[in-house]
Amino acid sequence: MKRTDKKPKVTVYLAGDSTVADCPPHEAPMAGWGQMLPLFFSDEAGVVNMAKGGASSNSFIDEGGLDDITERLAPGDYVLIQFGHNDQKPYGTDPYTTYQEHLVRYVEAVREKQATPVLITSAERRRFDQNGKPADTLGDFPKAMKALADSFDVPLIDLWSKTKALYESLGIEGSKRLFVHFQPHEHPHYPNGIEDNTHFSEAGARQVARLVTEGIRELGLPLSAYLLCERSDFRAGV
Repeated sequence: MKRTDKKPKVTVYLAGDSTVADCPPHEAPMAGWGQMLPLFFSDEAGVVNMAKGGASSNSFIDEGGLDDITERLAPGDYVLIQFGHNDQKPYGTDPYTTYQEHLVRYVEAVREKQATPVLITSAERRRFDQNGKPADTLGDFPKAMKALADSFDVPLIDLWSKTKALYESLGIEGSKRLFVHFQPHEHPHYPNGIEDNTHFSEAGARQVARLVTEGIRELGLPLSAYLLCERSDFRAGV
């Protein structure tokens, strides 16, 4: 959570997986977008990142993550919810049945506390097709979340589409800097090298967090009042 002497007027809680979560120091410069989100808010808003690496929409509930959030919620708070990557795994969920059922549990639990749930489609992986266009790797999960948001009148940020557009604008080579790519012996935390096209670098996490705040503004949520003016050094390509 952002450190400040002021008591925040509103708190934003994050529920999600490793693409959202705070990464430990030994994994730096890998970072989740939730790790960078506080940079975009004034001191009147607190950000509490409860996302967990490896979490699916189901496991986050089973491991007490949703309860941990709802126990802290106050009326007027927000919960940003992004799951999908780990729901794809063989032990995961089905997009149009169990996945949607789990999302409903988040929505209802947050609303019961007079807080606002915001659904966020998962950030896309960095994969390009033979035509040099960003590939779809998340199956029906983004579509299923959009359908659920429509049915239950839940604000939704289409981060899946926003990240695909970002990758396309930067191109195959330019988009690499958004992710964790090192040659062997190039970085002490990754002596054997790494080519990770799912998890963000700190620079990439800032860009994706910027897209999330862009979505907050586009939705016209009252939370927008606590966003700082956009900084040019947080824009893509820097």
